[in-house]
Amino acid sequence: MKIDIITVLPELLESPFSHSIMKRAQEKGLLEVRLHSLRKWAVNEYGQIDDYQYGGGAGMVMMCEPLSKAIEELQKDQSYDEIIYMTPDGDTFNQKTANRLSMAENLLIICGHYKGIDQRIRDLYVTKEISVGDFVLSGGELAAAIVVDAIGRLLPGVLNDETSALFDSFQDNLLAPPVYTRPVEFKGLTVPEALLSGDHKKIDDWRYTQSLERTKEKRPDLLKDNDL
Repeated sequence: MKIDIITVLPELLESPFSHSIMKRAQEKGLLEVRLHSLRKWAVNEYGQIDDYQYGGGAGMVMMCEPLSKAIEELQKDQSYDEIIYMTPDGDTFNQKTANRLSMAENLLIICGHYKGIDQRIRDLYVTKEISVGDFVLSGGELAAAIVVDAIGRLLPGVLNDETSALFDSFQDNLLAPPVYTRPVEFKGLTVPEALLSGDHKKIDDWRYTQSLERTKEKRPDLLKDNDL
């Protein structure tokens, strides 16, 4: 998978993709993340990519011309399954969306900044708008890093254990069950007997029950689509 990211501040995204799972995914050739500074397509020698908004009001708006040139130049070498704009008023990102996007071959992500991007870019180019929650960040870079991480870890071969992602929280609309490791007893608390039994069916049944109970307690809204 290839993911291109257009950003005003590429430096903010260098660290998230240079460590841990995302780093290994790229070293294995399973994921390629390419950062593009929007100032490369600035409208003048001063690097301008934003301007005052029509109608007045505080805050600058990212201009049409730099974004249009950036998108169209990248499209010359690459067709995209989705052109994504990170914005607080987009569809809330969830595991189902991550699963679907992980099936794509090429994605382009636009990171908003200031008061956002000119609406005409959204109308002309953007195919999907994503929010990571009902709050506002200083820019779309951190949100884009979240989306890429969630997608990247789902790619076949990225995780050492191929089944690991299948048991994450929110797969099948359930939260993950409690997990334990050694020692068996710690400060009077012990590992549940089912996990020590060696009986795979008993372990699976325990985990499912715990997932269901945890979801009912913490996120009952997730069960509405499960008919449980």
